[in-house]
Amino acid sequence: MFRKILTWILVVYVLSGALLFFFQKKLIFHPIVVAADSAYHFDVPFQEMNIRVNDKTTINAVLFKAEQPAKGIVVYFHGNAQNISYYAYASQYFTKYGYEVLMMDYPGYGKSTGALTEEDLYADALQMYQVARTHFSPDSIIIYGRSLGTGIAAQLASVRDCKRLVLEAPYYNLTDMAMKMVPIYPYGFMLNYKFPTNEYLPKVTAPVTIIHGTDDRTVPYASGLKLKEFFKKGDSFVTISGAGHNNLKEYPFFVETVEGLVK
Repeated sequence: MFRKILTWILVVYVLSGALLFFFQKKLIFHPIVVAADSAYHFDVPFQEMNIRVNDKTTINAVLFKAEQPAKGIVVYFHGNAQNISYYAYASQYFTKYGYEVLMMDYPGYGKSTGALTEEDLYADALQMYQVARTHFSPDSIIIYGRSLGTGIAAQLASVRDCKRLVLEAPYYNLTDMAMKMVPIYPYGFMLNYKFPTNEYLPKVTAPVTIIHGTDDRTVPYASGLKLKEFFKKGDSFVTISGAGHNNLKEYPFFVETVEGLVK
């Protein structure tokens, strides 16, 4: 009887692990596709652009224009759900203070096409940086990541100069996130997506600002807090007491903090 129970436990463990492995992309990424010929409508002036990366990848991005003559640009990497339309609200924090905002959709999101691999995401992010560099010097470029986008932003800032790196609701790495959810599998071997923010942050020479809500149930506050161990002089961790993952924008202190970076 004991052997039968043990066998069933082992079978369930292996099958569940297999499901996690084979469906990890669907568990991590939740895109909403937009028809390529559809038109975007935003409350601020914008320019839509399609950047051909290779034969299979075209990155769709939106450049939100500054209300004043542009004095800088924010290269913004959004979360794991929906598409640019959902995150467009963030542009208002910067455009009114003279900063343009360049926001891309990941492959399979919105109108973007191509492979959705970790390395491809880093390559696509580099393309966004190069677009920003056509008009602005590194000391006028802010790299900003939210949620899933924090790992992408951190990697970019670790290989390219910028004025500041801002991480909103960041994770230590995706292995750490997975261990907090179901801590019974060797995720270091299972995950095809690692996004090791903890490895990139020590290589970032620009000032780093982390913003995280204490009641975040999607990316635990504790996961972001662990990144403080890699702080250098001039870096800062801003706690938004009581805020969750998707309602940070409802907290005046969050808005004040973000706008304070470009005022």
